[in-house]
Amino acid sequence: MKYLIITSFVLLAIVVLSSCSTAKKIETIKPEPSAAAPLVYETATSFVKLPVTIRLKDIEKQTNKLLQGLIYNDSIIKDDDLLMKVWKQAPIKIESEKEGSVYKIKTTLPLKINATYRYGFDKMGIQFYDTKEFNLNAIVVLVSDVHLTNWQLQAKTVLKSLDWVESPSVSIAGKNLPITYIVNPTIRLFKSKIEKSIDTAIQESLNFKPQVLDALDKIATPLEMSEAYSSWFRIVPIELYVTDAQLKKEEISLDMGLKCAMETVVGNEPEKKFDRSKILLKPVAKMPDKITANLIAVSSYEDASRIMTKNFQGQEFSDGTRKVKVNEVQLWHKNGKMIVALTIQGSINGKIYLAGFPQYNTETKEIYFDKLDYVLETKNVLHRSANWLAQGFILRKIQESCRYSIQPNLTEGKQNVMSYLSNYSPMKGVYVNGTLSDFEFQKIELTEKAILAFIQTSGQMDIKIDGME
Repeated sequence: MKYLIITSFVLLAIVVLSSCSTAKKIETIKPEPSAAAPLVYETATSFVKLPVTIRLKDIEKQTNKLLQGLIYNDSIIKDDDLLMKVWKQAPIKIESEKEGSVYKIKTTLPLKINATYRYGFDKMGIQFYDTKEFNLNAIVVLVSDVHLTNWQLQAKTVLKSLDWVESPSVSIAGKNLPITYIVNPTIRLFKSKIEKSIDTAIQESLNFKPQVLDALDKIATPLEMSEAYSSWFRIVPIELYVTDAQLKKEEISLDMGLKCAMETVVGNEPEKKFDRSKILLKPVAKMPDKITANLIAVSSYEDASRIMTKNFQGQEFSDGTRKVKVNEVQLWHKNGKMIVALTIQGSINGKIYLAGFPQYNTETKEIYFDKLDYVLETKNVLHRSANWLAQGFILRKIQESCRYSIQPNLTEGKQNVMSYLSNYSPMKGVYVNGTLSDFEFQKIELTEKAILAFIQTSGQMDIKIDGME
């Protein structure tokens, strides 16, 4: 009986030990990745049309802010017997005026003039002079042509008319003597000063180069699209195009266009690629009427591996009583294929290697792997030690989780972009609106360090300046 008990105990121990040893450790040879090289890919350029409209009322507001106080000061009396100071007396009014088929800017400028008239004689060495001071009010009307040159809206202004509120005269020896014949020639002297002052004020109020470059610098800063997927949207400005400015009724309009590269980068925050000193403004006759955006979703193998590992968390793959779970996924590129390395635990422990071609599912917006199969050496090892794992059933189950969805990236990316197209105001009085179509997948390319998904979209955009300060 004693021996029977001992024998039974030994048999039980053998069964327990044998059951513990069923979790085999497999050793497979790692398919080495292709020689690493810098991440280099050809970016498809995008074009963003930016129609810009500027209300004349905003130009009027800016011109009144810039043109204040003394406009002209003639402090020499010997040349024409007249000293003259000219001030802006009341706010300037700016509106459009049609001459034939062309609109021009009409500027009405109320002036206050303080003048000192010298009278007397200098004959035969005898000099007698006296002076008389007088104040005048006048309304000056100027007309300006507008065109775009070197980032600035340039104005070419000419004085159209000058109307005296009262006829210039001076009281001498009790008599009012008209001095229009003296003042009017002087008007011709400060006429160019007034014209230049209006030109300068308009040009300074519409020098948009700093604002454009600041805006480009802002949009070139990578934008985080998804914290969960560590994805970033980056715009790389290349060139700016612009049509000539046109004045129509109460607005100045022009079309700008941005040639750029657009990328979606998965992983750490990418660096900003923008050099404001190298951006040129190139004049063109006509601009395309819509946005064409070619996006590149750049997913490094390291980051794709991390995200795909999450897909396997909490999953078990079984065949009868035998089970395995995937603890880690690693991806890399080898000879045009993707290598998927799975670290498994359960009835079999170790690493197995799969190979396949990345594809894109347009309905689910997922990158998946077509014709995914064990690499030859892995398949041979499994046939010898774990044939059940080598069979297609388990492989198909594993393949279902070997997916990398970019739908959240696309959805969140579109929402982020649309936030800049829904009455977005980067500064007071400037409004951006637009539309964007759905993203369309183009192709997938593999580099030595990343998976590249090429995506295209289109839309429209416009910028309106209304109430700028």
